[in-house]
Amino acid sequence: MAQAHDNHGSTPAAWTAVTIVMIAFLVGGIGILVASPVVFWLGVALIVVGVVVGKVMQMMGMGAQRA
Repeated sequence: MAQAHDNHGSTPAAWTAVTIVMIAFLVGGIGILVASPVVFWLGVALIVVGVVVGKVMQMMGMGAQRA
């Protein structure tokens, strides 16, 4: 049976991580469109930054708490 979750990941940590990763994909996509390897790899690096920022914020208590 499925459990009910009240936040579905709607936490500051999740929103921040998703926002950074979305911007990163946008930057990477622009890098592909304009054929700029530097801009593309900047987008890839921003994905890593988004994941790290989200995890750090979760560890600071701004993420969903495990049951």
